[in-house]
Formats: sequence, structure tokens, C-alpha cells
Amino acid sequence: MRLLLCVVFLAFFPAISHAAPDADLWPDWQAHDAQSTDVIDHSAWQAVLDLYLTVVEPGATSFDYAAAKAEQSSGEGAINAYIAAMVDLPIDHFNRDQQLAYWINLYNALTVKVVLDHYPVTSIRDIDISPGLFSSGPWGKKLITVEGRALSLDDIEHRILRPIWNDPRIHYAVNCASVGCPALVVDAYQADRIDDQLDQAATDFINHPRAIRPDGEGGFVLSSLYDWYRDDFGRNDADFIAHLLHFTGPKLAGMLGNGDEFDIAGYEYDWALNAAQP
Repeated sequence: MRLLLCVVFLAFFPAISHAAPDADLWPDWQAHDAQSTDVIDHSAWQAVLDLYLTVVEPGATSFDYAAAKAEQSSGEGAINAYIAAMVDLPIDHFNRDQQLAYWINLYNALTVKVVLDHYPVTSIRDIDISPGLFSSGPWGKKLITVEGRALSLDDIEHRILRPIWNDPRIHYAVNCASVGCPALVVDAYQADRIDDQLDQAATDFINHPRAIRPDGEGGFVLSSLYDWYRDDFGRNDADFIAHLLHFTGPKLAGMLGNGDEFDIAGYEYDWALNAAQP
């Protein structure tokens, strides 16, 4: 199996400016009640998605930030109200599936809120509010307080979601408000069907060209997601390819074959805002 990694400096530099933190568990967040049958209501977030999210093509969506900014009661104001309701919950009293849906939906709603707070912008990376001289974007900024603990987007993803659930499909569920990232999905995540939803998110992204596309010379150009978080998708090359093949549709499966000759010609990522076009 040959893996050719040809990443030019200009393609690599954005990855450095948003270098992927390690999954670093904050043990306090492991608290949960396995016997709890309480359900978290995400209908307010669903109402926002119904109004402002559009499916552009299979596996890709856009969000109408301009309309959500203009329509306070149903847009920006509704998102702020949903987030306020979520941070007031005693999340450690819920079971694991409820917590997983909670953190994913909260992460995605926070991302949309950050964009709206600074809109208009052409890329989320232009919102330089993270602390640190070389930081870029909003991911390191403490945005909310849950159960007395201040949290950033990075904290939710890398200190809670990734290390607790250890599930690569989480990368397909959290949205970074960019064209190149996995789509913000039309249905809010729900605990009673979250496994199917995560499978669908993985399938939708992997079978879209921004995840994997042939380079015309026998190799493949992959999303930078698979560079930044390579170990999350498999401990070795065979596991990584098996992960991809598990979710491929007929067209992509035909191109990849059994993965024995899977040449990675490079990585790319489009940081343009996933905004609806006028």
C-alpha cells in the first residue's frame, strides 16, 4: 500500500493556523446518569435549522446568516435563547446519548452564533477572538459556562466529545461554518437516533468530492480533516482505509477499489463561509 503525501506550503499553512489539538479528556465531564430517562428538548434549534438551512446538494448545506441576523425573533435571538437554555441544564444528570446529542447541537449552535455576532465575514477564520499570539479563529475563546465551568468550542470538541466518546463520526457532526467542513445537518441530533444520524453524516461527507476526489493522475486529494485528525480515523493505514470504505457509496467504492493502491496526492480545505448565496 503506497501513501504519497504531497502537501505544498500554502495548503499546509492554514492547517498549522488551526492545528488540531490532541484529545485531552477533562475527567469532570465524564459524569453521567446511565439510568436517566430525561430527554433534552432541541426543538428550538430544529426550528432555526428549518428556517435558515438549505441543502445545496447531497452532502452539502448552506446557512442564511444574513436572514438570521435580520430576523431577530426567529434567527439570532432564537439561537441565543436556545444556547441559554442549554447551558442552564445540569448535563451530568443525563445519560450518555442525551449528552452526546446535547454537546453536538450546542457546538453547532455556538458556531452559528459566533458567525452571527461578527457577521458579515467571509470566513470563520477571520473572527480572531481566540487568546494567544498565533491563534486564529474563534475556537479557543471561552464562550459559555456550563455547570460553573467556562468552555470554548475547542473545549467541547477536544476535551469532551473526542476523548469521552472516541468516535471518529463526531468529526462529521460538528460544523465549522465552512464550505470544506462536513455539512451542518438539517435535523438536530436526537439521542434516540443519534447512531443512525452519525452514520448518515459520515456517509454524506465521505461521498462528497470535498472529502475524497481523484486527482486525475491515479491518486486522491483528501479533505485536510484526514490530515489534522488522522489518528482518530484509524491506528494504521489499513484501518483508515477501512473506515472510508465502510461509508462509501457505489461510485466512490468503484474508484477506491479495495484500497490496496490508495495514493494520497494531497490535502485541501475550503475555509469560505458556508453562507447561502443571494
